[in-house]
Amino acid sequence: MKLKDIATLLEADVLAGADLLDIDIGTAVASDGMSEILAAPHPGALMITGLINIQSIRTAEMADLPAVLYVRGKRPNDRCVELAAAKRIAVLATRLGMFDVCGLLRERGVRGGM
Repeated sequence: MKLKDIATLLEADVLAGADLLDIDIGTAVASDGMSEILAAPHPGALMITGLINIQSIRTAEMADLPAVLYVRGKRPNDRCVELAAAKRIAVLATRLGMFDVCGLLRERGVRGGM
């Protein structure tokens, strides 16, 4: 599934990486625990989290994840968005909760990574 289709499906705002929306996403990892994401890496997966600090972007970088989706209406600060843009990591934000996001993506064929 294209990241732009995910953004549309989840009514997500694109905060960084508008030029990266054509990437294919076949797997997603969802957690507010960054150590969990690093313990079982899935390069190329979409990271879904409600953790909006700089560590979420650093985790995505270390785990080779091309995009981060923030849930529950949370939005990272400008510093996080700027770092993501510099690292070529797309950043999206949706008002939907993590459970609903995972369900919607699963229905469309995106598989879980953890």
